[in-house]
Amino acid sequence: MQIFGVDIGGSGIKGAPVDLDKGELTQERCKVLTPHPATPDGVADGVKEVVDHFGWTGPVGLTFPGVVTGGATIRTAANVDKSWIDTDAGALFSDRLGGLPVTVVNDADAAGVAEMHFGAGQGRKGTVILLTFGTGIGSALFVNGVLVPNTELGHLELNGHDAEKKASSKAKEDGELTWEHWAHRVQKYLAHVEMLFSPELFIIGGGVSRKADKFLHFIEDIKAEIVPAQLQNNAGIVGAAMHAAGDD
Repeated sequence: MQIFGVDIGGSGIKGAPVDLDKGELTQERCKVLTPHPATPDGVADGVKEVVDHFGWTGPVGLTFPGVVTGGATIRTAANVDKSWIDTDAGALFSDRLGGLPVTVVNDADAAGVAEMHFGAGQGRKGTVILLTFGTGIGSALFVNGVLVPNTELGHLELNGHDAEKKASSKAKEDGELTWEHWAHRVQKYLAHVEMLFSPELFIIGGGVSRKADKFLHFIEDIKAEIVPAQLQNNAGIVGAAMHAAGDD
């Protein structure tokens, strides 16, 4: 079965049809830049552009970079416009897509579900934490395979700062940090998360997952196993489609 997945991020909106039996995209994904400011109308236009690119007419699963409650209501908006807060994203996107059925889920939760089913978390029990490093830091927490939704661990305070302001991929780019310097920041962040949750496994997702060889070897003194996401930056798209199909 195929379902369309869309992953909304702070810098880009990307989507493609997904084969839910294999956890793979069936066509090369389409990506457009997230508008700035990332208002509900602007983002909805970007989503429509991505979906229309494929001529898709079925159900659509979408991720959102913030807390999503009550099915599709947005509660936080750290890396998009604050006007998203309390928006019924389900109604907004369905209307913009001509009435197509849509679901909305936190972006890191979607990526985590995909990795647990098809990627680095397959068959893993105990506590597993996926962290997506991008414009911010998203998190997905699993206990014996069950998701604890909307954890938002990127906003933990670390040395007096919002953790994602110091350890996200954007922080690396903005600060023009070397991979080693950035990895040391990530190490401090992982140590803090490990102290709180004692996971057996960290899965590192987001765009940096495909460059794991550049930084993972710099991260030391973490007891948990640390691995890159196997679905890399497609995990959110796959997880969004799984959510729309009710497979999460």
